[in-house]
Amino acid sequence: MEKRKNIYFASDVHLGLPDYEKSRNREKLFVKWLDEIKNDAKAIYLLGDIFDFWFEYKKVVPRGFTRLLGKISEITDSGIPVHFFTGNHDLWIFDYLPKETGVIIHRNPVIAEFSGKKFFLAHGDGLGPYDKGYKLLKRIFTNKTIQWFFARLHPNVALMIAHSWSNKSRYSKGIEAEEFRGKDKEWLFLHAKELLEQNHYDYLIFGHRHVAINIEIGEKSRFINLGDWITNYTYGMFDGEKFQLLKYN
Repeated sequence: MEKRKNIYFASDVHLGLPDYEKSRNREKLFVKWLDEIKNDAKAIYLLGDIFDFWFEYKKVVPRGFTRLLGKISEITDSGIPVHFFTGNHDLWIFDYLPKETGVIIHRNPVIAEFSGKKFFLAHGDGLGPYDKGYKLLKRIFTNKTIQWFFARLHPNVALMIAHSWSNKSRYSKGIEAEEFRGKDKEWLFLHAKELLEQNHYDYLIFGHRHVAINIEIGEKSRFINLGDWITNYTYGMFDGEKFQLLKYN
């Protein structure tokens, strides 16, 4: 039997939120999970918003997260690929993170096949004809000119502004677990249905919404949202035959 057979998925750890102590505790727990799964992991997919904010200057990166960065580096050094999707909170990842830790960066959805099963993987922000407000923000945040001007700010000022905005945004919604809005109102579920009209996927896996759910979509497909590591502490595992959405205790 192949020792490394499982493919793992996680998203929305939001390290840095809401304060140093709580973020550090979640980081230690997430690193503990990574340390446990590395023994049978064939690949690891981190589907966005691992950091609550990230911006790379040419000579400066955000302080902290050393346990996570070290563990990811250890895993990639051992030959296990770690795929890192940029989310709406950590889209300003440039060249430091992949060079330093060896992660494979994805800025767009990925279609992959594992053991004959077809997967559609994405963070989920701004997909489909929905979430129009965020689509406008994303165009602004990915604008090279805007990024250049932001990089001219002193890092202390830039990160203070970013964390203040992020905290207000998250707290305006509350950090309690999100709820599934229903198959006729959940934007990512509706987008997944549109994708299935064009191609077949066995599993459509997203982050972004902080909803932990694994449900049927169509006759032979499943819609999965990975939840988060703020309230749910959930992750996905595909063992070559079936996908499971599991809770880390």
